[in-house]
Parts: sequence; C-alpha cells; structure tokens
Amino acid sequence: MQVALGGTFDPVHDGHHALFEHAFELGDVTVGLTSDELAPATRHVDRYVRPFEERKRDLVAELEPIAEEYDREFTVRKLEEPTGIATEPGFDVLIVSPETVRTGERINDLREEMGRGSLRIEVVDHVPAEDGERISSTRIVQGEIDRHGNLTPEREGRDPMRER
Repeated sequence: MQVALGGTFDPVHDGHHALFEHAFELGDVTVGLTSDELAPATRHVDRYVRPFEERKRDLVAELEPIAEEYDREFTVRKLEEPTGIATEPGFDVLIVSPETVRTGERINDLREEMGRGSLRIEVVDHVPAEDGERISSTRIVQGEIDRHGNLTPEREGRDPMRER
C-alpha cells in the first residue's frame, strides 16, 4: 500500500511520530514537506519556520528508524501547494490529523475531478502533552513544552534558577 502524508514538521514531535508510525504500519510512505514558500501559508499562527533543508534533514532522521522497524521504504518530497502530492496517482491512503481532515477531503474532491479514485483517509488523533493540551510545534517553539509534551520548568511553576 502507498501512503501519503504532509506537513511542515518544524520541529518534529511525538504527535508527528504518531502520524509516522501509523503510516508505516500501513505501507511505504511518501512524506510531503512544505516548501519554504508554502510553510508560512499553512501555519495557523505567525512564527518562524526553519529552512526546508534543515527540516528535511531532521525529518529523515526521524523517519529512518521507523521505516527500518516496519521494513518499509519512504521518500520525502517538497510540497509547493497545500494539496501537494496526494492528488497524484499511485497513492492508496492519506494520513491526516484532526485539523487537516478538510484538506484530505479537498484532495479527494480534486482526485475525483481528475478521474482518480478517492484515497482512504486515516485520521490520527493528537498526542496530549503533560497538561492535557495537544502537542504542537508552536507550543514547543514558544517554550511551553518539549517535543515529548513535557512542560518546561517555567510552565510547571518551578523556578529553573533555584534548581541549579
């Protein structure tokens, strides 16, 4: 089975890891990584996004051990538009998170218009952080949590200066 998923992945965190795990459980994976031009347009908040090559390097490092564990192949491709690679023929499944379900549905509408079959859309739930809120790259960049969803010392009410 050929599986597609996409995102900005800056930084990669445990929520992304859940997407990757599910994708590799199903088949070989093609990950669309947003281009430098597209990345800011797909963010729900205004924040800095690292350059494509840096994000790609970190993404590949995250994907390699999962692919090896499942004995699967993967490819990382540049996304230039939100519907990206998933409108191309050859894919069977699209992995999405709850906030990208509508994009998945739009992809299937485009595929139907192109005479291609719909993709099976698999929704992977958010991974909660220690505080019960979802893990997100934005929360990590803002210093609220680490990539595993642990609250930073400042957010836990501890004084990191006193712990030295």
